[in-house]
Amino acid sequence: MRIELHDRTADTVVTYFQMTRDPAVCRYLPQKAKSEQEALDDFEKTRRPGCSSYGRTVYADGRYVGDVWCYGIQREEPNAMVSYCIFERSYWGRGIATKALQLFLAEVKTKFCAGTFGAFTFSENESSIRVLLKNGFTCVETFTEDAAESKYFQKKC
Repeated sequence: MRIELHDRTADTVVTYFQMTRDPAVCRYLPQKAKSEQEALDDFEKTRRPGCSSYGRTVYADGRYVGDVWCYGIQREEPNAMVSYCIFERSYWGRGIATKALQLFLAEVKTKFCAGTFGAFTFSENESSIRVLLKNGFTCVETFTEDAAESKYFQKKC
């Protein structure tokens, strides 16, 4: 399967917002934006000079299936926090998130001179944990917030 990263556009932001309303996705991916307009406003902020977030779309064999992004880009460690979502459920469990994150980390490392990355996931999200471990992340903390156990992972390049 061919995995590629593409630029985000207003159209993909709207598609992403709509596709991530799926309860199966929402279970593991808390959403900041509560409306399409809020998602578009957030996207526009990422296009400004000096922005501290950056994202890409994930395509599998030419089909848009998810996004990968980083936020909190800074000089201190971790240099960026990463997150990802494959919203097309028929593509889950096929290694797409693992490969997309691998491609994205290499890109962000070069583009932003990032040497350390952090990531949070719910402890029950075994798929996300596998993606992080396969990409060289190590669990450094387990904590409970809002009655949900979560894990913090970090990777040094």
